Amino acid sequence: MPLPESQRLAFRELAGDTDGIDRDVYARFDRDPREPIIGLGRANARVGFFGRDPGREEVRYGEPFIGAGGQLVRRTVYRHLHGETMPDFETSRRLGEFFFWINTVPYKPVGNKAWSMKVKRRFHPLMNALLVEQWQGRSLITLGREAFLWFGIGQSRDERARIEAFWKRDDRFERAIDVSLTAPDGTTRVFDIHPLPHPSPLNATWYKRFPALLQQRLTQLEVRADNLTT
Repeated sequence: MPLPESQRLAFRELAGDTDGIDRDVYARFDRDPREPIIGLGRANARVGFFGRDPGREEVRYGEPFIGAGGQLVRRTVYRHLHGETMPDFETSRRLGEFFFWINTVPYKPVGNKAWSMKVKRRFHPLMNALLVEQWQGRSLITLGREAFLWFGIGQSRDERARIEAFWKRDDRFERAIDVSLTAPDGTTRVFDIHPLPHPSPLNATWYKRFPALLQQRLTQLEVRADNLTT
């Protein structure tokens, strides 16, 4: 699903005034550092993935969730759907069409460090609008702490505390929490947030356990080849 031109231009305008975009990596791959990396997938996809921010490979290909962590996600989803090993990289790219993909900020930060709260707040209205207005699904699998806590931005103190408390639960990777989001035009929708740890190979605590945790989520959400759209 292509990004609406008005929203694309809004992202480009914000990016032009944003410090910390890894312009060297964009230049290395001859990519425009103002162009948002958002692979929305199908508007009627039942399930979405919400991550932290793009990395080097995402810049190279202009697609989100395509680097090492994203490949772990895609391999696990492919095996769940088809019962076999994903054959190649191009297959992983085609798999992206059947889900909704989004990050806290659609630009690679310098040093792969998480974007500051200031930057996440700047882009929050645009990302909110994408979720509320451009996607028909409801179930989001978040990847890592930064992605999950993004849903507390702009919320009331009590709601933010509820979201933060959920992240501290021992069973957070087996349970879900409902969160309401309101787009700039006032439209409000409720989403079911299913947190998982970040799938980066650098996440020594959770990396080896991640495929089983994602498999459990996919089973909970009844993700099947014949049940991918609303």
